[in-house]
This record gives sequence, C-alpha cells and structure tokens, in this order.
Amino acid sequence: MHEFYFGHGLWLLVWIALILPPFWKIFAKAGFSPWLSLLVLIPLANLIVLYVVAFSRWPALPEQAGR
Repeated sequence: MHEFYFGHGLWLLVWIALILPPFWKIFAKAGFSPWLSLLVLIPLANLIVLYVVAFSRWPALPEQAGR
C-alpha cells in the first residue's frame, strides 16, 4: 500500500517539474515576478493569475505609441 502513495507523490513531483518551468519563464519574460508561477499549482488561483496576466499591461513590453 505504501508503494501506491509513493507512486502518486512521484507523479506529482514529475507534474510540477513539467508545469512550473514554462510558467516561470513566461512570467519573467513578461516582466512579472517569476514567483507568481507557483500560483499555477493552486486550483482557482491559477485561473485568476491567468486572467490577470492576460489582461494587464506587461511591464517588459514598451508602451505602444498608438494607444
């Protein structure tokens, strides 16, 4: 029975290792704190962060002249 739980923990670590680095890089390139990528692992917080990043001004991008 302990192997069952170890297997789930191992898959959880693998999943985190696959999901976190791309979001870390995206947040850093967009000019946000890369630590925000940790919120992607929390249910509902990930949706809130997604909308905030999608609809806010990215600090790393220069201001557009036409706006």
